[in-house]
Amino acid sequence: MSELSTTQGITPFLWYNGQAEEAMNLYTRIFPNSRIKMLKPWGEGTHMPADQVMMGVIEINGLTLHLFDAGPMFKFTEAVSFFVSCKDQEEVDHYWNSLIADGGEESQCGWLKDKFGLSWQIVPEMLNEKLAHGDPKRASQMFEAVMGMRKLIIAEMEEAYNR
Repeated sequence: MSELSTTQGITPFLWYNGQAEEAMNLYTRIFPNSRIKMLKPWGEGTHMPADQVMMGVIEINGLTLHLFDAGPMFKFTEAVSFFVSCKDQEEVDHYWNSLIADGGEESQCGWLKDKFGLSWQIVPEMLNEKLAHGDPKRASQMFEAVMGMRKLIIAEMEEAYNR
């Protein structure tokens, strides 16, 4: 579990306050094809608890992320989020429910914050398809429906599109 390099080129680097290891475990449990690639504790003689994870590298469904645990100086904001494209309502429900569990917060239009404050967009593939390639008037109707939702509901989006 010591793999640090990645062929990804650009890798998200996330700063946590005492919860990086918990976040790594949560994300690798929720997303398929995921694993913790590396964990490094702070160790003795540092300003942090010796057994607390200083940094780790995880892969979630093909995306490599670096997680760093160094205190409360920096916080997540909605200015950065992870966009999760979902094939169906079951997948939307899985990611949504898993990421808001234990202290996460629902927002609107498919956005949420997990319990660590990291923002996610949980979006059905059909939304992007209809917005990009669908009838503009019908896509606008669907988008209006989306604006009133928290978790996105495909059946309601389809109904609005087909009105």
